[in-house]
Amino acid sequence: MDADKKRELARAANQIRMGVIEAVYNAGAGHPGGSLSIADVLSYLYFQEMNIDPKNPKMDGRDRLVLSKGHCSPGLYAALANRGFFPVEDLKTFRQYGSYLQGHPDMKTVPGVDMSTGSLGLGISAACGMALGAGITSGNYRVYAILGDGELEEGQVWEAAMFAGHYRLANLCAWVDFNGMQIDGRLEEVVSPCPIPDKFRAFNWNVIEIGAHDFNAIEGAYAAARACTDKPTAIVASSTKGAGVSFMENAVDWHGKAPNREQYEQAMAELVGRII
Repeated sequence: MDADKKRELARAANQIRMGVIEAVYNAGAGHPGGSLSIADVLSYLYFQEMNIDPKNPKMDGRDRLVLSKGHCSPGLYAALANRGFFPVEDLKTFRQYGSYLQGHPDMKTVPGVDMSTGSLGLGISAACGMALGAGITSGNYRVYAILGDGELEEGQVWEAAMFAGHYRLANLCAWVDFNGMQIDGRLEEVVSPCPIPDKFRAFNWNVIEIGAHDFNAIEGAYAAARACTDKPTAIVASSTKGAGVSFMENAVDWHGKAPNREQYEQAMAELVGRII
């Protein structure tokens, strides 16, 4: 990846992070930690990888993205807004009464949302159905899903993994946000799903392990996923919870709470300072 493209994606990721903080702060609630940890992959998907059109969100043949960890909607909304699906200013209405930007993604009200999610495990299951449907209808599109590592404790995830491997859904690519934390604590202290790569391999998936905040690695992983034509791909990405905001990084308690005014100002100052 050339330097100009990397700067462009880094700037988009930073704008997504700013949108996350703006949304959660104005709502007084939300999930910043896991939204920040997926900002880089959202930047890559929406500004580089996916075949989409903000002016025609339901375009035939578009690629689909399913945010299986739907509580991280601030990240998805910020990506969609900065990509032009709806005004960035609307992020300030997140979780407000009457707003179309509610706590979990709603495909009926939010332009660009392909599946309503929230109950963990349902999103990856729906993504499997979308990928299978593309083959049945000869649809030339890919399906992308983003899962949380804590979400892997849901049995339904592994039913979906078994299904996808059995039907060789090569147009399905799942990103596992492996930040090692969930709302109740560190992954290994709650119910560890590790070793994650081995489990996906056991269900006949192509598995790629990368660092989640390296755009060259992200680009290479998605290229390898497209090149794999006989099985689904799982990208197990080691990430930093709260990435980009110093006091939120690797802090379990920022899984699901909003910053106060002072914290909001500090976070935004740090993010503005990262713009290149």
